[in-house]
Amino acid sequence: MNKALRNADIATGHTGGRARDWRKAMSDNVALALLVYTGMQIFMTVGAMKQGVSSIVPYLALIVLVVGIIPACRWFERRWSDLSDDQAADGALKPAFRRDQILLWAMAIGLPAALTAFFTLIFS
Repeated sequence: MNKALRNADIATGHTGGRARDWRKAMSDNVALALLVYTGMQIFMTVGAMKQGVSSIVPYLALIVLVVGIIPACRWFERRWSDLSDDQAADGALKPAFRRDQILLWAMAIGLPAALTAFFTLIFS
């Protein structure tokens, strides 16, 4: 029975599932990336402080977070949240979504390490 229904769906072009909403997917990625970034920033900053780095480092990192990261993440989210309902379900946007997703995660993971290394070199 399932095979017959699947074949009928294929014949009519119905995929049987909902299309991915790129707006929600990017919003979820931004929220998770901010959590990962913040966790990594705290972990790396505490590690740097244990190595004797000046106590000003966490405050500088926080300033960078507020001034740079949040607006950058908001840019990614705004870029996708402005899509119409039809555009949000358009499968042709998958390559652009993946590009933005890779950039977002590279920033969320790479920036804490780069900031900690930068501040460690300057203040140690």
